[in-house]
Amino acid sequence: MSKLVNPHGGGELKPLLLQGKEREAELKKAQSLPKVVMTSRETSDLIMMGIGAFTPLTGFMTRADWEGVCDGYKTASGLFWPIPITLSTDKASINGIKVGGEVALWDGETEQVMGTMTVTEKYEIDKAHECMSIFKTTDSEHPGVQKVMAQGDVNLAGPVKVLSESYYPEMFRDVYMTPAQTRKAFAEKGWSSVAALQLRNPMHRSHEYLAKIAVEVCDGLLIHQLVGKLKPGDIPAEVRVRAVNALVENYFVNNTAIQAGYPMEMRYAGPREALLHAVFRQNYGCSHLLVGRDHAGVGNYYGPFDAHKIFDEIPKDALELKPLKIDWTFWCFKCDGMASARTCPHEGKDRLLLSGTMLRKTLSEGGEIPKEFSRPEVLAILQEYYRSLDEKVEIKLHRAATGA
Repeated sequence: MSKLVNPHGGGELKPLLLQGKEREAELKKAQSLPKVVMTSRETSDLIMMGIGAFTPLTGFMTRADWEGVCDGYKTASGLFWPIPITLSTDKASINGIKVGGEVALWDGETEQVMGTMTVTEKYEIDKAHECMSIFKTTDSEHPGVQKVMAQGDVNLAGPVKVLSESYYPEMFRDVYMTPAQTRKAFAEKGWSSVAALQLRNPMHRSHEYLAKIAVEVCDGLLIHQLVGKLKPGDIPAEVRVRAVNALVENYFVNNTAIQAGYPMEMRYAGPREALLHAVFRQNYGCSHLLVGRDHAGVGNYYGPFDAHKIFDEIPKDALELKPLKIDWTFWCFKCDGMASARTCPHEGKDRLLLSGTMLRKTLSEGGEIPKEFSRPEVLAILQEYYRSLDEKVEIKLHRAATGA
């Protein structure tokens, strides 16, 4: 019988998405409430709360929560949480919003009402302090820093009622799953230990190697695709999904892996984001998270194994989920196969370092991909996608992608 890890916080899943007549009544009420327009990141966070992925959060964070999370990984109530989940608005709108009153939450991109919130607090934050705490930089080139610095000057806190999952269930119907759905799928397969593989790049041989390590030590594997917003140059979710399907169908034992998608927008916060990935993967029912090189990183802002180290810095009881920390992985020509820095004694020219950034750059430039880099079925799908592009985005290599 399957015995999965508990949701974060030790209780039950807490999806905040309303259903049926309750949803219809709240939708009607929302039309007459003061309007708060959310950024894409705020919308994705609201959806994550709606589906229970951010259990046990009940809404956007207060100032005390924000300070506690930035400075000590804990909300005001003592809950372990690594990244602030906040809602902002501009000063011009704040006078029409009263503490104790309700507001309607609108997606600024789809112009769809996504939820309502009872406002318990209005407060200003030190954006630079948040950036240094979460991203370890205030560099305006960092995509996560850009988002924080561009958000409104006033944060709103309070419990939310979620009214929509936006376009995700329809657009990604073959892969989008809620925590309740993945838990049900794991239980039906009799899995108790499940490892999550975070994925925002197409799967190359290093990903496959990591995934198969997980299959060796756990009952099953969740290949967890990001279907939320990425940065320019990243490969769209629907292409990655096809590529992963091709890999799993041809190179994995049947019924050892499930592919699913989740709607969160990447923050590129490196080690802090690795912890957030662990929190919501536990809510999805995973007992382990594969943490490889430069997990959730971008550019040269983080060391290749900072995301490994941060799991040793948090309280031992912060999470039930455990990290599976994997060293540098590569193709070794002398070993004639995939290996890691812990298992292979060879160096330099004997190793082909595999990275998603390098793969995307080479494909974008029409270059030749070594056969050791990825499976032919995967490469065929990716090459077809890049040939279809009218415009290419320049992809810069960083230290983690080159092994420098």
